[in-house]
Amino acid sequence: MAELESKDSSPPRGLRAALAALTGTVALLLVCNGYFAWRVYELGRDLQRLRISNGRDLAELRENYESSSNTNNRTLKLLIEELTAVRQEAVNAAGKAKTEAQRHAERLARRMEQAQGERAKRIDRMATELDEVKSSATTTQASLATVSSQVAATKSELATAASDLKRVHGNLGVLNDRIATNASELAALKQLGDRNYFEFDLQRTGQPQRVGDIGVSLKKTDVKRNRFTIDVLVDDKRVEKRDRTINEPVQFYVSKVRQPYEIVVNEIRRDRIVGYLAAPKAAGGTRLAAR
Repeated sequence: MAELESKDSSPPRGLRAALAALTGTVALLLVCNGYFAWRVYELGRDLQRLRISNGRDLAELRENYESSSNTNNRTLKLLIEELTAVRQEAVNAAGKAKTEAQRHAERLARRMEQAQGERAKRIDRMATELDEVKSSATTTQASLATVSSQVAATKSELATAASDLKRVHGNLGVLNDRIATNASELAALKQLGDRNYFEFDLQRTGQPQRVGDIGVSLKKTDVKRNRFTIDVLVDDKRVEKRDRTINEPVQFYVSKVRQPYEIVVNEIRRDRIVGYLAAPKAAGGTRLAAR
């Protein structure tokens, strides 16, 4: 009997399992509740720190804004002052430019008036000079007419003088149209312009003297017989002309020139002769070579 009672008083097995499961669930709920309570506490602390941090950031932002605003205000004020100064300078510069432009215009006007006055004076001077030139031209025309008549007379005189010049043969047998025996006849030959004439007055020095493009050396004179002897020197060559007479054309040829050169002696003195050299126009400045 006692064993049966003891067996009947113990809880059933299924109830014990339910109680154990309920106890575990309650314990789990308690743990979860504690965790959630801790998380709520941590979230509260984080929220408090966030508020504090946001407050500090907001204060810094407000301070930075105020500082930046003050700086911008000062900068804007300086810009306004500079703009005002620039505007004032522009106004002043415009006034100065206008004044300077007016002065420049006045100076130009004065210069134009002065230039016009000088131009009028120049025109007057040119008119006066033109009248003088016209008068001078009239006088010149009259003078030209006089000169033309004088030239015609001179040509006539030259023709007469040339007709009076002697015609002789030179030592080479070449007929010379004209020779001059004195200064006036030589002047007439020069006026004709057929040849180049070089006057000389040679003394017996033993050294050749330059006459035109040749060298002439006086070797001997015979005053009684009116004879002389000379050496003609050209390109280091010496040609002797012995016992020539007064007013005789002493002729010699030169290389590359067809007409002969002539030496005419008009006066013979002791150890001295006076005369001229006649060279063909075709010779020009060619270096001579006697042959």
